[in-house]
Amino acid sequence: MEKTIKNPDIINEALEVLRKGGVILYPTDTIWGIGCDATNPEAVSRIYDIKRRSDSKALVLLASDMDMVCRYVKEIPDAAVQLVEVNDRPMTVIYPGAICGNPPEPGCKPVADRHFLAYNVVASDGSVGIRVPDMEFCRNLIFKLGRPIVSTSANISGEAAPAKFTEIPETIKEAVDYIVKPSLEKGSTGLASQIIKVGLRGEIEIIRG
Repeated sequence: MEKTIKNPDIINEALEVLRKGGVILYPTDTIWGIGCDATNPEAVSRIYDIKRRSDSKALVLLASDMDMVCRYVKEIPDAAVQLVEVNDRPMTVIYPGAICGNPPEPGCKPVADRHFLAYNVVASDGSVGIRVPDMEFCRNLIFKLGRPIVSTSANISGEAAPAKFTEIPETIKEAVDYIVKPSLEKGSTGLASQIIKVGLRGEIEIIRG
């Protein structure tokens, strides 16, 4: 049976932008985010530019479900699965061993490949932070795209992260290619997610509680 999608017009408009390598501004289950196709390194670079943020810092991604997470991480630690199953609040898990593309050779154009995460969303140690959002709009959007999207706070680096649309700087709104209907933010908590790093041997480090 085909999956029923709510807000199809908004989702299809956002999808068109994402598929063309564009950047969107959208509400998540936590706070407002700037997003793009996480397999497109050029789109990811634009997000770093918009936020005026160093590209040495990794970005958080959203996936529609754990099956999608498994397609972009080499090995899922058992401890990570257990954390996701018992989680009762938004939680981003940093997984070891992201499946990602290589940086382009000097003078070459970065190439997008839907089977690999963009090299510039991944941390220097090869790990990647991914969350399955508790928000139907986000999950449906990602499900239809078929690959993870970037979810970084809609602020200039170093400034406060916006909990509401009205708190987002005009410079951010003007820099993106598409803004999702602000009324959808009613599904957001307004609070940043937990961030927990999990090692292959089950080591757990709380990055943000």
